[in-house]
Amino acid sequence: MTTTPGERVPAARRRRRRRFDLHSTAMQFGLLAVLVLMIGLAARVAAGAVGRRPGWIAVLALLAVFVFLAVRRRRRRASVARLARTTVHALDRATETALEELEPEPVPAAASAAASGTAASSRSTVTSSTATGPTVVLPPDPRDTPVPDYDALDGDEFEQAVAALCERDGCTGVEVVGGAGDLGADVLAVTPDGRRMVLQCKRYCATNKVGSQDLQRFGGTCFTVHEAHLAALVTTSDFTAPALEYAEQCGILCVDREALLAWTLGSGPPPWGAVAP
Repeated sequence: MTTTPGERVPAARRRRRRRFDLHSTAMQFGLLAVLVLMIGLAARVAAGAVGRRPGWIAVLALLAVFVFLAVRRRRRRASVARLARTTVHALDRATETALEELEPEPVPAAASAAASGTAASSRSTVTSSTATGPTVVLPPDPRDTPVPDYDALDGDEFEQAVAALCERDGCTGVEVVGGAGDLGADVLAVTPDGRRMVLQCKRYCATNKVGSQDLQRFGGTCFTVHEAHLAALVTTSDFTAPALEYAEQCGILCVDREALLAWTLGSGPPPWGAVAP
């Protein structure tokens, strides 16, 4: 039932409301009094126990310190956990930013094709510093030279292949003179540093090694007859131990199959490159 502002509340209703409020207040004060009595009783019991046993003072002090530290530690753990989550989130964002910065920018297809074409033709083109200035021709890269199948060549073709290697690496006056009456010389050339070199070519199979007799016949003419500064025997096979010993005594360079392939590929020196001028 609602009342208007000007309507008076009956006296019985006012007494009922006042009685309810007084009862609630009395209950609250009663509970408070009981709580105070319990605290006082607990304090009295604690004081009596401390009086009888002074060691309880230290126990109670330690208990209070423990409770304080436990509460503080819980708060600290919460703050540390919050800090750890914040740090991990910041590291994730920094990692994403770094990866985005390091990601290479896409290169247009036209620019990539132009760059590859320039790199492929850089050794075969002629460049000039000015329109009327001198031109510079880059020497061919040995790695661009196809590796011939030396085992498929005959003797004359093998001599031509060795002469082509000499010309490729800067020798001048290269001449193939192998044949009847060549007196042990198959290829004659002048090295880039001006030394006269004579080469003998032996296209042998892998099981047929160059022996000491081959070296002796070559050594008898390479220096005395051909007046060479350098003498080299090039083979598609290998050398026997006596042949290597004789070649070392006479100063003849021995180019076996492995050294020949390295010379062809440009991963090893030419025969004259192994001896200082």
